Amino acid sequence: MAVVEEVGLGVTPRVRVTRWQRQYARRLFVTDFLAVFTAVFGSQFLRFGTRVEELDLLHAEVTEFAITYSALSVLLVAGWMVALEFFATRDHKIIGSGSLEYKRIADATFRTFGLLAILAFLTQSLIGRGYLIIAFPAGVALLLLGRWGWRHWLNARRAQGEFTYRALLVGEREKSEHVAQQMGRHNDVGITIIGAVTDHGSVERRLSSAIPVLGGYDDVLDIIAESGADTVIITGSDHVGPKQLRRLGWDLEARSVSLIVAPALTDVAGPRIHARPVAGLPLIHVEYPEFDGRKRATKRIFDIVGSLLLIALSAPIMVAVAFAVKFTSPGSVLYRQERIGLRGTPFEMLKFRSMVSGADDQLKSLLDAQGTSEKPLFKINSDPRITPVGRFIRRYSLDELPQFFNVLRGEMSLVGPRPQVPAEVALYEDWAHRRLFMKPGITGLWQVSGRSDLDWDDAIRLDLYYVENWSMVADVVILWRTVRAVVSPGGQAH
Repeated sequence: MAVVEEVGLGVTPRVRVTRWQRQYARRLFVTDFLAVFTAVFGSQFLRFGTRVEELDLLHAEVTEFAITYSALSVLLVAGWMVALEFFATRDHKIIGSGSLEYKRIADATFRTFGLLAILAFLTQSLIGRGYLIIAFPAGVALLLLGRWGWRHWLNARRAQGEFTYRALLVGEREKSEHVAQQMGRHNDVGITIIGAVTDHGSVERRLSSAIPVLGGYDDVLDIIAESGADTVIITGSDHVGPKQLRRLGWDLEARSVSLIVAPALTDVAGPRIHARPVAGLPLIHVEYPEFDGRKRATKRIFDIVGSLLLIALSAPIMVAVAFAVKFTSPGSVLYRQERIGLRGTPFEMLKFRSMVSGADDQLKSLLDAQGTSEKPLFKINSDPRITPVGRFIRRYSLDELPQFFNVLRGEMSLVGPRPQVPAEVALYEDWAHRRLFMKPGITGLWQVSGRSDLDWDDAIRLDLYYVENWSMVADVVILWRTVRAVVSPGGQAH
């Protein structure tokens, strides 16, 4: 009864999880149907108005067979909804986080219209191009917008402790600590760690992350029943062999408890991971990141086009900032600072000057006074060197607009690791130099995940994650998140 009262429902936690999954799936279904219906019939209305229009079928005058666009729209809506279901776009394992949910929606849509094109070819039907040109992009946009809205709603509820899985970590203490810390950094995964089961469950009653240790391996089934866990995450242990793990899986299946195995591999994005069953073993194949070739060329083209467009759009703002800097404090308009770029190559990064002239000469004394002269990320709290205009342009990242010219010259990228000064790079450990495999960016994961509020370890971790898993889709997402971060800044870019 204690477990039932804690959950707040007159049912077991396992039933509660199933209930919210089904409720959420029904909401997605309704939203998907409205999006598809609006796109298809809206396209028909924009193309043909309210008049009844028949498809142009070859030999229709001979067979006397006719089909109206209304009938085609009904079939298209039905087929589109079937495709969304077939591609498991509402699977509870992918909703709430990650890009797989959006990818499956795109796949289902492409396949639906591809099948329609094949059927039109086989039946020699001439479907109006305007009808398809409107319905296809409108449907994709509305579907993604609906899922995006529901995801934000779900994440807000999860932040309040609702609509989450109650997970139990099973494995060695150190490995469970690692998994708990990784999940603790992401509040939107929808998994709440309620406890741990370790090989020495009775020695220390809590992990360092304040997660209670509920017992040892022999008591795992009793602990699941008492704690109301609906998910078990195996973090790995030499004391849990293949036969024991298989038997545990059977026991969990009988109790309708999900089983997740967490490999000792982190900061690797989904597209690089492929599960491959070999000789009955679920092997994980991990692709190495690509730093050259077609992807690099695509990123460079994106940077050139993007920087030219942004320079043109921001030119009036840059002129205004330049005048404000020039006439409010003595010194040059632009501030040039040496930063470390691709493969350790130094370059001069451009910014609008936001500090008093000669600010660099004061840095060491200010760091000494602050007691952080030996730490990476040379930042001054409540920096007295910043001018009033500088404080304003920093708040909205206007001081970074000249970096578009660094991007155009090929020294930086629109998105990339944080551009660091030589003194910071000198403090790198060997593994941290891997972040120099990519050009530094005007923005990046480091900026949209906390900006200057991040500590050194988190900044390096985010940069390495970006380098290891970068893609053009991720770059677009980061740019969009940057716009939101600038509009509502939480920290200041350094």
